[in-house]
Amino acid sequence: MQLDVWSGELEELLVRIGHRFSRVDLRRRMRAYVRGLLGPVGRKNGWQLAEYAGHSTPAGLQHLLSRACWEPDEIRNDLQEYVAEKLGEPGGVLIIDDTGFVKKGVTSAGVQRQYSGTAGRTENCQIGVFAAYASAAGRALVDRELYLPKSWTGDPDRCAAAKIPEQREFATKGDLAKAMVMRALASPLPIAWVTADSAYGQEWRFRRMLEEAGVGYVLAVPKSQHVHALGRIDFAITQAPDDAWERHSCGDGAKGPRVYDWAAARLPAIADFDGDTPAHHRWVLARRSLARPDEIAYYLAYAPAGTTVAELVRIAGSRWAIEEAFQAAKNECGLDQYEVRRYPGWYRHITLAMLAHAFLAAMAAQAGPKGAAETVPAPSHRSPWRKSGDSWQLTHPC
Repeated sequence: MQLDVWSGELEELLVRIGHRFSRVDLRRRMRAYVRGLLGPVGRKNGWQLAEYAGHSTPAGLQHLLSRACWEPDEIRNDLQEYVAEKLGEPGGVLIIDDTGFVKKGVTSAGVQRQYSGTAGRTENCQIGVFAAYASAAGRALVDRELYLPKSWTGDPDRCAAAKIPEQREFATKGDLAKAMVMRALASPLPIAWVTADSAYGQEWRFRRMLEEAGVGYVLAVPKSQHVHALGRIDFAITQAPDDAWERHSCGDGAKGPRVYDWAAARLPAIADFDGDTPAHHRWVLARRSLARPDEIAYYLAYAPAGTTVAELVRIAGSRWAIEEAFQAAKNECGLDQYEVRRYPGWYRHITLAMLAHAFLAAMAAQAGPKGAAETVPAPSHRSPWRKSGDSWQLTHPC
């Protein structure tokens, strides 16, 4: 995508957030920084961004990230409003996931040896927890939090050196995810569903929060997940007959539709929580690989009454959108190419990189909306699972 083709739209976005910067020089540096993140810069670090902007040194851009007076959370709020306008749709999905930023040394805020899904192993890295918004129009990152291990929050001097606020206490990744979900639900983003991987889906407090908010979810869970009154989810799924598995695409991937076999069953209502006529139902859901049938992924879902299995499959498949957003934001907008070490600098760079990526997503949506996922239904039949209408139910221990 050529930046000059969309110069008018970019100017509108930069004007939109410009009032968040109280001085003219800061607004100019912010514009130069965002344009550099969007521009043909080999590696989007301080020196190369400064060179692209025509600056003799990176000092001005470094000042923007480290010492200048502006609040990245205000830009995040503007970003969510922008994404709601450009990509928002009534069936929108909020996706939670984390990504790693490999770093050297011990001074970057939150860095320690910890598992990074990005690297696929334990590395010296920072971990950011992110929220992405996805609809048929596109996807964009809309919130972020830096995970601070106890090795940091338990060391006030280390936190002070990294400019971590005194009020920032230890919070699990799940705690950070809950805070971001509540912010997103309070924002203009039209959110009907939330999805996440098993690190978040296994937390019952996370699921209960969504249920109390009346928001549907399809959340991955580990095979050992306990299901109310049924026991382990993997054992419940093993009782599903061949007829209960339906073939669906959960969305298009790089090589075409991602087709799997899926089994889904509605769970009994919880009388003291759901009432006599619940507006939502809980489900168990399983995804089985066609090539390797022993590879099964498990999900818990909470969906409005009348939701089809195909819709649950679509929401489960939408989780890949955040991986695509991470890849695009890193490759095209330098999300992971920062050189800042302190806590404020991380939030400032990440937020402006998210803004740049959201702009690209909005322009792609303007150029042509993405198609909806295709599904290929297969017939169902009787089984030890009880059939009720068009769906299966698990009503007794397996």
